[in-house]
Amino acid sequence: MSWTVDPMHTQVEFSAKHMGLMTVKGHFTGVRVSIDLNEDDFTASAVEATIDTRSLVTNDARRDAHLKSPDFLNVEQFPAIHFKSTRVERAAHDQYKMTGELTIRNVARTVTLDVVYSGQAKDPMGGVHAGFSAYTTINRKDWGLTWNVALETGGLLVGEDVKVALEVEVLKAAEVANVA
Repeated sequence: MSWTVDPMHTQVEFSAKHMGLMTVKGHFTGVRVSIDLNEDDFTASAVEATIDTRSLVTNDARRDAHLKSPDFLNVEQFPAIHFKSTRVERAAHDQYKMTGELTIRNVARTVTLDVVYSGQAKDPMGGVHAGFSAYTTINRKDWGLTWNVALETGGLLVGEDVKVALEVEVLKAAEVANVA
């Protein structure tokens, strides 16, 4: 039985430190995910995702424009971030490690996400949904995102570590009854 990703219940969020003091959060509204979910053995599953970099939102227009500029994502030249899983391993009950290739600005690096399976539930119409959360932290400099400003008091304006959090809901394809 196949599963499809529910885009209305799928989120890709990121966060990084500003001046070492506060965490700035944002998300992408343009996310496409395809999943080959093996319900019997999640380690035999595969995920591929494409994020529209132009859909970045942090709720501050000036900051959004700077993050989309050549100083950071350079969305005109690199309109997408890609992820393709290469391996899924069981870590504990309902917890997995998903390794894959993350490509930002045409730089591909291997990353591992901690994945938690949230379980399944039926909606009021009888559809079966499953939920997953995934987390990782990357160093943005590994992808050539090096812009920064040194602070007079020490430290940097923008933190190098970026936390990435994903919430993904999938829907089992409905069985089609044979009509005679």
